[in-house]
Amino acid sequence: MSPYLGIVILLALASGFVGLTILTSLIVGPGRYNRAKYDSYECGIEPTPQPVGGGRFPVKYYITAMLFIVFDIEIVFLYPWAVSFDLLGTFALVEMILFIITVFIAYLYVLRRGGLDWD
Repeated sequence: MSPYLGIVILLALASGFVGLTILTSLIVGPGRYNRAKYDSYECGIEPTPQPVGGGRFPVKYYITAMLFIVFDIEIVFLYPWAVSFDLLGTFALVEMILFIITVFIAYLYVLRRGGLDWD
């Protein structure tokens, strides 16, 4: 238990601080509750009622998110390869070139289809 004693003390100290600040804000803070406090805040715009299904949401947001994930995963695969580049040899270099070419072809496809237009 000795090696973990510092971590346990720090965790207890942090939990105590969180509890103390929440309790202090409840005691000291103003208690004026009204309808405006309980309403949703949408960047200064009055929230409007949504249809039952949630309304239409542009597909462009999903496409942008998927593109971010694809290119983010490419970077995640490039980091370990770059760190151990000297140990891997020529085969790994050829494989990484093929991987980058494949992702670049996907990027060109998205660019040609207009997936990166922000209009």
